[in-house]
Amino acid sequence: MNSTFALYEADLHCHTTASDGLLTPTELVRTAAELGIKGIGITDHDTIQGWKEAEEAGANYQIQILRGIELNTDWQGKEVHILGYEVDGSSRYLNDKLGRLRKAREQRMLEILDRLKMQGVDLSISEVQQFAQGESIGRPHIAQALVERGYVISIREGFDRYIGMGAPAYVPRYKLTPEEGIELVRAAHGVAVLAHPGVQRLEDGIPSWVEVGLQGIEVLHSEHNSDDERTFRALAKEFDLLTTGGSDFHGEARKPGVKLGHWGVSLEVIQQILDLVQHNHVDNSLIGEK
Repeated sequence: MNSTFALYEADLHCHTTASDGLLTPTELVRTAAELGIKGIGITDHDTIQGWKEAEEAGANYQIQILRGIELNTDWQGKEVHILGYEVDGSSRYLNDKLGRLRKAREQRMLEILDRLKMQGVDLSISEVQQFAQGESIGRPHIAQALVERGYVISIREGFDRYIGMGAPAYVPRYKLTPEEGIELVRAAHGVAVLAHPGVQRLEDGIPSWVEVGLQGIEVLHSEHNSDDERTFRALAKEFDLLTTGGSDFHGEARKPGVKLGHWGVSLEVIQQILDLVQHNHVDNSLIGEK
């Protein structure tokens, strides 16, 4: 993990209460303004619900907002997260797919609650939903309910003891492939970026994902060390990909030590992404219109 914390101009990987972050979009943007950050990427899981509020706050606090989304996919037993920047929020194809992903999340939650009950842990749906202020519900909300009820003392313990991979109440999620995630972003005219590839050692997948439309790699990230940064910066150069960066900020209680703006990029990268968006609107030869 990076031990030097220079504040970056733009943090392009942030979560809000629209998914599993602890700050509302307005609170996130206000915090960025107080820190002197000039640009923020809103990248909630499977939802674009936070965009409108973030943009309104951005105008108020003079913070540039990059509209994004984070899609969870699976490849060879590893989690692969795809960031989609500036996707067309009016795309019916995109919204239908996101709706299905959120329904799969809800079904997974119910199955996890059933398995928890078998472990003697009795949580109700309403107890979990009170922590999910947005339309995208996930395991962090269940973990928060476990803390609230006193079954565990931290969100991390909730994952380790009950709902993380290999734990007794773990339920595999609906499996989108990286190719499907990239195609979804590109079909909606967005820029597809591979998130934090060093976490799961995803070097081998990058060449094939470039072929289906990957356009960037998140090089600077709270879980990347200096070796990761060098490795993925070199791969980005080799395949002529954008290099992006962000903290993966959720809020201190949810991701301790991951502070807004301590990982990121210059404002120039936002402009590079916006330029690619214009190119994607013109050139749909890879994926066609949807």
